[in-house]
Amino acid sequence: MTRPGSPVPRRALLIAGGAALAAGGLAFWLPGPSREFKSVDITGAAYARDFSLVDHTGRARKLNDFRGHVVAVFFGFTQCPDVCPTTLSEMTRVKQLLGSDGNKLQVIFITVDPQRDTPEVLRAYMRNFDPQHLALVPNEKQLTEVTKEFKIHYKKIEGKTPTAYAMEHSAVTYIFDPRGRVRLYARYGLDPEALASDVRKLLKEA
Repeated sequence: MTRPGSPVPRRALLIAGGAALAAGGLAFWLPGPSREFKSVDITGAAYARDFSLVDHTGRARKLNDFRGHVVAVFFGFTQCPDVCPTTLSEMTRVKQLLGSDGNKLQVIFITVDPQRDTPEVLRAYMRNFDPQHLALVPNEKQLTEVTKEFKIHYKKIEGKTPTAYAMEHSAVTYIFDPRGRVRLYARYGLDPEALASDVRKLLKEA
């Protein structure tokens, strides 16, 4: 949970805010952006390799379903006040900047709040950004597994009532090339022009 115009809380953006992360007992070091990419190049990483989840239309999805596309994967929740809608809006802008190649970018939003983010809620939410964006809905067991695989921190922050809670979560976008390999790690706040440039480079490789 973050507030517009304020510093991003360290725990809310463990991945986005530092070069080292401790998640699920695992720690790893991230280099800076490469000369070729604006995002952090994590080619060959042994994490963020795949998912097997149902989307907001009820269809089972795996990373392999999107071969031939650059895939951008982001974790969040629909009641997030700033980070999530900002990221999804920026990814929509990236698609626009890509022009005719925009249909080769698949944006995937994985909720960390399956208790409130039902398929119906997510369908309505994604329509606010781009009808081609997909939302994936893990159950509690799957959420534990996929966040461990992607090294995502999330935590429920209790509110005044049982349903008025917030979710603290890492704000990072993983970007996969058209062969389904994780390649880039985009920290929150990287501008759409830079992201579009990175996507173009991955598409040219293919």
